[in-house]
Amino acid sequence: MTHLTDLPPVQDPMIIDLFAGPGGLDVGAHWLGVPSIGIEFDYSAVQTRKNAGLSTIFGDVEHWEPKHFDARFNVLTGGPPCQTFTVAGNGHGRRALDRVIGLVDRLSDMGQIAPVIEELSPEKDRRTGLVLQPLIWALRAIENGSPYEAIMLEQVPAVKPVWETMARVLEQYDYGVNVAILGAEEYGVPQTRRRAVLMARHGATNDQINFPKPTHQKYVATHVDADLIKDEESDLPLWVSMEEVLNIGTSFRVKSNYGSGGDPKNRSRRKGDRPAFTVTGKVTRNKIETDEGVSRGITPIEAGILQTFPRNYPWSGNDLSQQIGNAIPPRLAAHVLNVLLGLDKDVNEAAATGRIWNEPSQSLDVVKSVAEGIKRDPGNCNSSDSSVILPQGVKFRGPGTEVAMLDAFVRRGGRLAPVSARILK
Repeated sequence: MTHLTDLPPVQDPMIIDLFAGPGGLDVGAHWLGVPSIGIEFDYSAVQTRKNAGLSTIFGDVEHWEPKHFDARFNVLTGGPPCQTFTVAGNGHGRRALDRVIGLVDRLSDMGQIAPVIEELSPEKDRRTGLVLQPLIWALRAIENGSPYEAIMLEQVPAVKPVWETMARVLEQYDYGVNVAILGAEEYGVPQTRRRAVLMARHGATNDQINFPKPTHQKYVATHVDADLIKDEESDLPLWVSMEEVLNIGTSFRVKSNYGSGGDPKNRSRRKGDRPAFTVTGKVTRNKIETDEGVSRGITPIEAGILQTFPRNYPWSGNDLSQQIGNAIPPRLAAHVLNVLLGLDKDVNEAAATGRIWNEPSQSLDVVKSVAEGIKRDPGNCNSSDSSVILPQGVKFRGPGTEVAMLDAFVRRGGRLAPVSARILK
């Protein structure tokens, strides 16, 4: 058998996923048999996660720390929001990026954690503070004497300089680290999505941290009616196309607003025999145009499929397109986790098996593990039979009232923090 990684396997990996969204990373981890729990602040994303049976803390990443979890949670992942500096060439974005990189450099001195956190308090600069949270979590775990064995971070390509600066900090604390931009279509995702990814393993060298090898050819964009550009010398199969996964039943094109600059004449088009454009939070505005003259929007279920979520994934709540567009494609997550954790599994086979969603059987056990850790502070948590931990004082009264209850809790000043947490009944 060809080994996919030089890294030894992480023993009994358990993931804490920051900014977990609707579950892209969790789905990929589930395919690999790795338990996870996600911290997520968005009400609708939490609804989706609950209906998918994913272990979830409804809360603010800034109000939780590694000390609230026991040492069994040995893997840290996350994709923090980075909108302030993701627009190429934007002057404000460039300044925001420089500021974040400067703050990451300061965090190389652990004595600076508290001053940096104070400087980035929600009242002063919340968004920049969120970008730094994964590194703050990693450093606090080191301070506690239980460094995470593996770390994976993911965001848009503009964030690569931040990951590279964080990599230099982690190297000081015995991590082997690598940073690269991956093309999702090269890993079987039917869209041309590029993501900056950081991989780190404690006790490893940088040379041991290698990204997964592509499983499919890179897509080379052409005019909509031009012939496909294939690498005839490659042994890899072509990318996965839209028509292979969407079951439209006839030839079609997709018209996208992406990159149009607001001018309808500039809207891009791709035939169904190619991967989709990047699935963004506005994906449902894209149009499918068939040869029979039918024109309609992409549905949330179709958008989820283009992200490689299972066809029956239980999307719930509001802003479905935003939930879907913000998520990491599960198939890409599985490929990266597979090599980072030293699992050496067949991701393509695992993803094929997971095309129909089945709730993780270990979700309740994972949540109870968190509950036991929180109980070290008396009276903070109660046991239950749900996969979601909610703030004390919030009650679940059925699908029609959950969001309203959570919204009311926040509006009356509730903190989504472990000091007021209980498991959802």
